[in-house]
Amino acid sequence: MKKIAFSGTLDPITNGHMWVIQEARALADEVVVMISENPFKKPQFSASERKAIVEKSVMAQGWTNVSVVLVKNDYTARTAKRLGIDYLIRGIRNTADFDYENLIQQANVEVLQGAKTIFVMPPRDLGSVSSSFVRALQGPVGWHWNVEKFLPEPAYKAWIVDWLGREWRSLWIQSDVDTSARANEDKWFQYLAGGSAYGSPQRHYHNLNHLVHGLTEIAAWAATTNANRNDISTIKKAFWFHDVVYDDVKQGISNEEASARLWLESGLDIDNAAEVADLIRATDHLQQNEIAHPLKDIMIGVDLAILGQPNEVYDQYARDVRNEYRSIEEETYRTNRKTVMMYFQHKAGSEELFHDAYFNDLYNQQALVNFEREIESLS
Repeated sequence: MKKIAFSGTLDPITNGHMWVIQEARALADEVVVMISENPFKKPQFSASERKAIVEKSVMAQGWTNVSVVLVKNDYTARTAKRLGIDYLIRGIRNTADFDYENLIQQANVEVLQGAKTIFVMPPRDLGSVSSSFVRALQGPVGWHWNVEKFLPEPAYKAWIVDWLGREWRSLWIQSDVDTSARANEDKWFQYLAGGSAYGSPQRHYHNLNHLVHGLTEIAAWAATTNANRNDISTIKKAFWFHDVVYDDVKQGISNEEASARLWLESGLDIDNAAEVADLIRATDHLQQNEIAHPLKDIMIGVDLAILGQPNEVYDQYARDVRNEYRSIEEETYRTNRKTVMMYFQHKAGSEELFHDAYFNDLYNQQALVNFEREIESLS
């Protein structure tokens, strides 16, 4: 078989879709992924954005015989036939899928004189993976860790950058009336989410995942405690900047102080700039007892919430931290890391790690379990 096509909205492309494309590659010399613009759907990404995401996902696999095209104002089966493609390939996960796809393939052949359809069944671990399933996971604390399991890396990164973009824009109130303010906001988002800061490939822990986790922790805290809007806004702005400067080389000041100064230089919130800067400084755990701020306990709770996550998440966090400090020799790292963990363990043992009751109740007990496991692994 020379050509076979795989079609769909692909919003986003999932590992299930990638499996079907791989099956198609085993059947044909060339695979064409056809992205449809369905007027009855409101996708998160535009058709051109979806095309770029699929191309990056395919490229990351090294699949040189896969191309991506957009289908506009036509049926995919008829477009495929016009492109010299005789067969479409579709994944069937259950009987409902089969009934639906069977009707579609009959219409393709009998009504449209389009390409015929080949059905394949995915393995059990991909049997429930769909774009709608992935979209339904978005929202609660930890949603990004779950979504990451079901998407190819380029699709996952596009997904969380889009989510972060919406979170970022919700912080600013002058964008609709002040074009210079909007331009400044966009500039700083590109910096923070791009390769110079949290989006840098050198950021293994203090990265985009860290931002998503912190912002969802803030949202959960706010919903549970009925926090006021100004406090929520202040904490979110501080969290966006609190780890933006993260460098092994100290320029005579802490990373937190450098991050606070960068925030002040941004000009993003002139009226509340000093309060946000002080809250950023409060995340300096080595100096926290010397920094006063009414929201400090909440900010520290958000920053340390990773320590009380389930074993799998915490273990990945510990690996990411090691990678972030990969320039440090192993024995030195293990000694220093163990010292820090024992300090945290002591704090958690006396319930002084999380000073806010909301975070203490949620995470202190699991944090103790995690500290004990990591300390043992470092010994």
